[in-house]
Amino acid sequence: MSGDAPAARPIPARALPGSGEHRRHVLVAVVQNRTGVLNRVASLMRARDFNIESLSVSHTDSDEVSRMTITIHGDEFHVEQAIKQLYRLVDVLKVQDVTDEPSVQHELALVKVRATDRNRGEIVSIVEMYRGRVVDLAPDAAIVEATGTEAEVDALIALLRGFGIKELVRTGAVVMARGSASIEEATKR
Repeated sequence: MSGDAPAARPIPARALPGSGEHRRHVLVAVVQNRTGVLNRVASLMRARDFNIESLSVSHTDSDEVSRMTITIHGDEFHVEQAIKQLYRLVDVLKVQDVTDEPSVQHELALVKVRATDRNRGEIVSIVEMYRGRVVDLAPDAAIVEATGTEAEVDALIALLRGFGIKELVRTGAVVMARGSASIEEATKR
């Protein structure tokens, strides 16, 4: 016998937690409508080193409950950890990552664009083509309201940039899962 030991096979490297693909995640949180809850949620995200891309909050059909739509970037591991930490907050009733769920996502934007007598008709045509509407007219400006998916709003804003944007505000995404399931009803059980 030659005494040669069998060749050692290399051990496959394990993926480190948090080394996955960073991508956009949309979280829905149902919370108690109390003073300081928004601050605690935002502080938790900051502590987890998430940059909140957008945050939309309003009360639900119950004045005692609010709904938050939080858009962040991160990998699956860190987002999952953030969700677990959110559940540790007393006022958080339910959290759901709806990123990969069939859902309706819309946002609202108000865009103040430079307008003259010569280009006002063109602005109105573009806005109508994107199912927006002009909500205010001044001698040198128009305020456009746009609603739709992030991509639809982005496309309209890109066209309006050619006229000169004076001011822009966006709500960020609001989202609701398609079908009959309801995150809010799940908190009432």
